[in-house]
Amino acid sequence: MTPLIPEWKLAASKSSVTRVKIETMKIWVKRAPMLVCAVATSSVVALSACGASSSSDDAAGAVNEFAAAMERQDAGGAAKFTTAPGQAGEALTQTLQGMNAEHVDMTVEKPVEYSDGTASFSLKTTYRWAKNRTFETTSSGTARHLSTGWKITWEPSVIYPGLPYGGQLREIRTDATPSPTVRSRSGKTFMYLQPVNEIILDPTRTKDVDRSARALARTLAPIAPLITNQVIAEKLAETPGKPITAVTLRDPDMQVLQSDPNAVPGVVVRKAGMLVMADRRLASPLESGLTNYWQAIRDATAGWQVQMVGPGIKPRKLAGEQGPPGPSVNTTVDQNLQLTLGDAAVEVGQPATIMALDAMSGAILGMAQNSYAIDRGTNVDSVYPVGSTLNPVLTEVDRTANANQESTDAVLDRLGLGVQFTVPGASAPTADQPGVTTVDFRPGDLKASMMNMGALGVALARSSVGQMTSVAPFVIKGVPTNVVGGALGELDAATTAPVIKAMTETAKTGDASDLTRAPGLKALVGTNGPQGPGWFLGMQDGKVIVIYCEGDKSGTAALQVAQKYFRIR
Repeated sequence: MTPLIPEWKLAASKSSVTRVKIETMKIWVKRAPMLVCAVATSSVVALSACGASSSSDDAAGAVNEFAAAMERQDAGGAAKFTTAPGQAGEALTQTLQGMNAEHVDMTVEKPVEYSDGTASFSLKTTYRWAKNRTFETTSSGTARHLSTGWKITWEPSVIYPGLPYGGQLREIRTDATPSPTVRSRSGKTFMYLQPVNEIILDPTRTKDVDRSARALARTLAPIAPLITNQVIAEKLAETPGKPITAVTLRDPDMQVLQSDPNAVPGVVVRKAGMLVMADRRLASPLESGLTNYWQAIRDATAGWQVQMVGPGIKPRKLAGEQGPPGPSVNTTVDQNLQLTLGDAAVEVGQPATIMALDAMSGAILGMAQNSYAIDRGTNVDSVYPVGSTLNPVLTEVDRTANANQESTDAVLDRLGLGVQFTVPGASAPTADQPGVTTVDFRPGDLKASMMNMGALGVALARSSVGQMTSVAPFVIKGVPTNVVGGALGELDAATTAPVIKAMTETAKTGDASDLTRAPGLKALVGTNGPQGPGWFLGMQDGKVIVIYCEGDKSGTAALQVAQKYFRIR
């Protein structure tokens, strides 16, 4: 970049013209610091020769104070050293917030004071972020000596050359296009990035919150009738005084609305992008886990850009880097089966969740739940009482452990009951542990997760055809499940065969014998008392089906969900 002050500076006064070589003065002053006052009578003074001043009694001091405040990211403190503190403070605040740098380094270069009470200077500013990202600018400005001392003549160009009034610099994240998609086992698009509209109600921006909530509910009724005034009020009550997202709508949904949500006091519609189901009929508890994994890919491949923006101008890229798009996420989800699971889950009027796995590989083929289970927060990771469901299994585990003189824990681990699973794409992030969660099960607890139950079903199904090793459930192809707290391993037919026999009897003459259209079914059914929860673990047609229900007569409810699944699959 061409220096803003040439090596030789020419300045004129009314009586004379004096030529000063700045670099020479710097060397001379360092060798004879006591002679600075002798130079001060010249029409032009190279102020950098005096070192970094901490006072605004001279131009260099004022500019250095400005730079020090900027390094502290104190916009108001820096603005005090300008001729227009209000305008400068607003502009500097916008840029510092927009850049959001971890560190700001600002160096004052070539400050020159003139005999007419003005001065000039250059600023070298370096913004620094994580991952060694930096952006360096060189700008120039002038200063004037006023009755209040030296002040920088405020111009937005002090921040960056050519920056207009009302403009700012900002650092933004960039994502490569096209964005990755989430694909089903057949390769079809299962989830993809879509523009959405977040309908946000801010209680601090309306004089009558209740009235705004009622008006918003009426506005949303044509497309989101379940978002009632009561629902909105409950969301507001959960976070008093904070904005809430009443609903998120796709662009076509907005066209159905008969009035504009923006017209409701306190409501704003914010544009965003969201990973959504390609088939709008589908919904799954897997969405959060798959979104978490997809977002990790986006984060890993994200780029950055520094832009200059301002009123009436198109954002101008000043610096940045962007890598190639990330890979799509290939899952084991069967879209048709997912639709079937969704229809089965809504069969009962109490919390119900159903998951299907491939009986040989452990691949998760789909998972669905009804609105009651969503409200309860049921997921694949949490552990729930199993009651009598696993009695046949635990009986054989104890017998095998005694016969082989080993711990019951080791036998449980091999069956998938005693280990902790972290399944990328299925395990959901939580507020206190972003990313994924794990669960545990021990015989004394008599609790298991749906993932533990699914692993047990796969282990039993594999052993029934001579595959005597257990495997971990998974949902993303090529991405292994993390197993801790024990080890999966070799299966013992002496353990599994009696359990499979008990499952066959349950399906033929026991609690699952009323189920129809399920040839060859083997099942475990049980509850944890009258209030549940109730479980169904079935093996049929190369699949393992896990159903978990809560509430009164939840064992019966689990069987109702199972019957609906077998009837419509």
